[in-house]
Amino acid sequence: MTLSILAVLCGLVLLLWSAERFVVSASTLAARLGMPPLLIGMIVVGFGTSAPEMTVSVLASLGGNPGIALGNAYGSNITNFALILGITAVIAPVAVQSQAVKRELPLLLGLTVVAGYQLLDGEVSRLDAVVLLVLFAGLLLWSLLEAHRRPADPLGDDVAAELRQRPDAPIGRSVVGLVVGLAVLIISSRLLVWGAVDIARTFGVSDLVIGLTVIAIGTSLPELASSVVAARRGEHDLAFGNLVGSNLFNTLVVIGLAGLARPLPVSETLLQRDVPVMTGLTVLVLLYGFNLRGRRRINRIEGLSLIVIFVAYTSWLLIGSTPPASS
Repeated sequence: MTLSILAVLCGLVLLLWSAERFVVSASTLAARLGMPPLLIGMIVVGFGTSAPEMTVSVLASLGGNPGIALGNAYGSNITNFALILGITAVIAPVAVQSQAVKRELPLLLGLTVVAGYQLLDGEVSRLDAVVLLVLFAGLLLWSLLEAHRRPADPLGDDVAAELRQRPDAPIGRSVVGLVVGLAVLIISSRLLVWGAVDIARTFGVSDLVIGLTVIAIGTSLPELASSVVAARRGEHDLAFGNLVGSNLFNTLVVIGLAGLARPLPVSETLLQRDVPVMTGLTVLVLLYGFNLRGRRRINRIEGLSLIVIFVAYTSWLLIGSTPPASS
């Protein structure tokens, strides 16, 4: 048991370090290779901050732990929009100016509904996984076309400002950082999954609940760090776009790759509790960011309401997962 706890703690620490190294190296390399800042913000940063979710969910799927694979993806989305966006907005109200982010958020809602519909038959099949990955490929192509058609965007400006604050690094060093970050990411993910599964079995808690709580929060730490730092610097579109991009990756790529590795059975609990919560949060964030008064920001009161929702949801999970006392 002690070894399992140490594995989870070490896994989370290494996961946070490797994800940060992966994102910095990938975005620096992309900039050196001439990728526009808007695309770096929309694709590279979103992909990098979702790398922990991808590795954890794929390894969990291959290891026969579908609850962790799906719980990690959906739990990370809930954590991103409830806890992380809430904390970010409480620190500094999040203004939404980027047209790219404004286009992606309604798209995220639509894709969330599509992914939820796939779960109704009780399984994420390999065909479902391929559909999600094809949708992601279409989204990627659309993002490339939009970035070249409308290169001027506040999100791109935020990313460019962020890149200017980093020291110039040779391409070779960025490649090494990318490879090392990815290798440590995989090792730390294996540690985290092994420790979490062992703890779940010891306490009689389902893999799904572990995936939705400990692992989801742990793999969302890169998003928390980057969004809070961006908000404190006034880079609101980067902070918000990071979360929207991460949720898009989780919905399409994380579940897609996990389902491609092995078909994932879907529990009724996930369908009846977690998918509606995630969908409702996406709708709420859409309303907060695009309200009828023309104001385009998520203020501190709205941020606090998101945190309250996260606390209530997590309490619901933990209370519902407590084994009944033996008589």
